[in-house]
Amino acid sequence: MKRFSTLRLRFALWVAVWLFLLLVAFGAYVYHRLSDDLSDSIDDSLRLSASQAIATISVKDDHLNFSDDIPASSTQASLVKHDLAIRLLDPEGHILRALGAYPKLPLTAESLRKAQKQDTDFDTLQNVDQTWPVRVYTTPIVTDNQLVGIIQVAQSMEDVSKTMLRLFQALLAGGITMVTIGAVGGYFLVTRALAPIDHITRTAHRISAEDLSARLNLPATNDEVGRLVTTFDEMLARLGDSFQRERQFTADASHELRTPLTAMQAILSVMRTERRTPEDYEQALSDLSEETDRLRTLVENLLQVARGYQPVALLREPIDLAALLCDVADSLSPLAEAKNLTLKCEVPTVLTFSGDSDGLIRLFVNLLDNAVQYTEQGSIVITAQATATRLEVKISDTGIGISREHLPHLFDRFYRVDKARASRGAGLGLAIALDIARAHGGTIEVSSTLQVGTIFTVCLPI
Repeated sequence: MKRFSTLRLRFALWVAVWLFLLLVAFGAYVYHRLSDDLSDSIDDSLRLSASQAIATISVKDDHLNFSDDIPASSTQASLVKHDLAIRLLDPEGHILRALGAYPKLPLTAESLRKAQKQDTDFDTLQNVDQTWPVRVYTTPIVTDNQLVGIIQVAQSMEDVSKTMLRLFQALLAGGITMVTIGAVGGYFLVTRALAPIDHITRTAHRISAEDLSARLNLPATNDEVGRLVTTFDEMLARLGDSFQRERQFTADASHELRTPLTAMQAILSVMRTERRTPEDYEQALSDLSEETDRLRTLVENLLQVARGYQPVALLREPIDLAALLCDVADSLSPLAEAKNLTLKCEVPTVLTFSGDSDGLIRLFVNLLDNAVQYTEQGSIVITAQATATRLEVKISDTGIGISREHLPHLFDRFYRVDKARASRGAGLGLAIALDIARAHGGTIEVSSTLQVGTIFTVCLPI
């Protein structure tokens, strides 16, 4: 009995039930649509035959008869061959002339009543001489608004009935076959998909023995997934803050280390394109040394962030912010040039500020790297101005822009605007930049227009 409560069987049964219902609905639609079309085709044929027959009827001395130019023998044989019958009746329903098959076909009272009211009628009758029903069309013959006779045209429904029977048999056989194949295929498919579950369960037991902490609160069910959930509850109950810090550290490291490493790789690639002067190599080594120091600082700070995201301790020192911004722009210019972007640094010649140079470098590197990543064409411009109380540094781009609903959450940790952006980082660059700005007593503001560009404004108090 336990075997019948598994997901395998339930999935197979659901597939069979839904496939059966879909096939029944589809088969019913096809069956009734074809039946209606065939019935309409026969009715149209009967109307045409009745019109042609009425055209051959003559009235002589208040008597109705078919024209003499119709050979009775040939007409009779042709009508019998095509399972057709034509009958001429007087206004009281007495047969005056009958051609073709079904001589004993009755005239119903309803058809006679409608004909006497000068109305037409379709009826399906069971012929006493045959198994198949007969479709009968009854229409009045009117002269000078007077009913002078009634004509009936009848045709066997044998071909239609046989066609519909064959269609029903085909739909039934095909439906049973498809439902069986679907159920069996679904069972084996889900069996294959669930095969790793027992292995995952055993692995989860081994992990729980390592005394890690976390919790997965899901309702248990009596199937494979339920057993897996129970096992993970036992394991995840011991997965705690340590696992979370490791995951966050990995995300931070992958985001923060990428830009300096890319800059170092760009410097090396440029230097290897052709032979350079000793001065160029010395400058490249100097730039690589700066990037290496920055990487070391990043690793140390990321370790602090992974331990609890404590603000970076600031080492206040006088900084030439104009030179710092130009150096940051120069270090990221290879990234911009690789995308055919123009990176401009339009800042005053002298711009003094007291703060942590490494932290400010990381702040502006993150903002510039973000601008380069999401700008496909155009330019990126760095501007700055000083007032009596604060410094404002603006980084403007002509990128894809950011929707209005995302702006309030843009600096949240791990927040991603969309999947395309999520694939490019861990969602920490802007959050870390805001932490650095706040550590300096400042803020970061952002304004953006879709397909126009984005402006990040860093406000630092003097």
